[in-house]
Amino acid sequence: MTVQLRIEQLRHRLASPDLLPRLEKLAGDAPASAPLSLHLDLGKLDTDWLHLLPAHGTFWYRARPAEQEFRLGIGQALHLSSAGRNRFAALDGAYAGFCQQWRSEAQALAFAGFAFDISNDTPLPNALLAIPAILLENLNGRCSATLSTPAGRIRHAAADWLHYLNIPSTSLQQTELMGTHPDVLPERAWIARVNAALRDIKAGRVDKIVLSRNRKFSANQAFSPARILGRLIEQQQDSLIYAHGNGQQTFLGATPERLIHLQGEQLSADALAGTAWPGSTELAGLKNQHEQSLVVRAVCEALRPLCLLPPQISRAEEHPAGHLMHLRSKITAKVQTGTTLFDLIRALHPTPAVGGFPVSAALDWLTTHGERRPGWYSGGFGILTPDGNGEFSVALRSALLNGNSAELQAGAGIVAGSDPQQELAETEAKLGTLLAALSPTMLADKTGTIG
Repeated sequence: MTVQLRIEQLRHRLASPDLLPRLEKLAGDAPASAPLSLHLDLGKLDTDWLHLLPAHGTFWYRARPAEQEFRLGIGQALHLSSAGRNRFAALDGAYAGFCQQWRSEAQALAFAGFAFDISNDTPLPNALLAIPAILLENLNGRCSATLSTPAGRIRHAAADWLHYLNIPSTSLQQTELMGTHPDVLPERAWIARVNAALRDIKAGRVDKIVLSRNRKFSANQAFSPARILGRLIEQQQDSLIYAHGNGQQTFLGATPERLIHLQGEQLSADALAGTAWPGSTELAGLKNQHEQSLVVRAVCEALRPLCLLPPQISRAEEHPAGHLMHLRSKITAKVQTGTTLFDLIRALHPTPAVGGFPVSAALDWLTTHGERRPGWYSGGFGILTPDGNGEFSVALRSALLNGNSAELQAGAGIVAGSDPQQELAETEAKLGTLLAALSPTMLADKTGTIG
């Protein structure tokens, strides 16, 4: 049976009179704001759900191709946003309130994303958490739909769900890029910032600074998020593919770095730094090893107060991300009773992999030197369950799409011994992972590497 036929069956089931009694039974005496979630089995299907990405509606997308995990959330049954220094505590408290009232037939999910700094709220909210109205999942070929609504809207829920399913899908049309050559002046300005960072590193004011670069592109017609995500899935099998669309802009990317995973009392985190690509220096060089060791140290120090015993660190290994390679250590530990996922995020973010080291000095340096990071680049993107488990990844290798314009973002860690031209080449290689998804014929960098 085809995916499209199963979706037609889902639409038919949404019109069935048996949904309302199920919702009423689930609701009981729940308050109007309580989330309710029905579960529908869709059987075995081979799909990544991209053909259902809404063109003019809110959506969340998350895929781990290597693990055969594909999730698409359409619409928002409930959502909340925050900003400022207490943004994670605010989301934590509000989400805990949702979870106390959440009534579900099976495992449900919320999605969340947040910006690198505490004040950036353009064009996406600084920090956003949402329970999708429709969650479509494909886990190892087994597909399901989770339908969610506030208890106060149960009599309108079926119509809401049909509305979300009937929003026209995003186009899969091919676009042609324009303005694809790097601008020399921004490159020179970025190299000047690298040199400024190296001077302060040499003076002992800071050990590492992560500098980001952005490049803007336009196309002959609106970019297709579904087509770009599909290419990322093909090219980045070992990465996490993610996206959030608000009906006008889409923030998407492919990241190799897990920020935190919590399952019960067990946590795991990545300490990832150092980059190599075809034609670059060896990944195992001293510069990359030093950069990665700073991240390991900072992650362990941040987690230790929340853990029963000191975190365990695996040996650094090479981790692929398309044509790039990184050094990655896995850090595991058992958390203290009562520790939440947002407690861990608040302790970890930003790691030296995206900000620098020491963290406070690096953030001050970035603020002083006018660091700008659009959307949720180098922030986080994740999923959460009602029982407090979940996983967040660092939002790297990203693009912010708005009609026929795209702003790509990537960064590089500057430490003692960094070479400005080599760091520029690293950012070009990272930007190439998105360029190759925007246009399959685009050269990713000036060395001729295809992204």
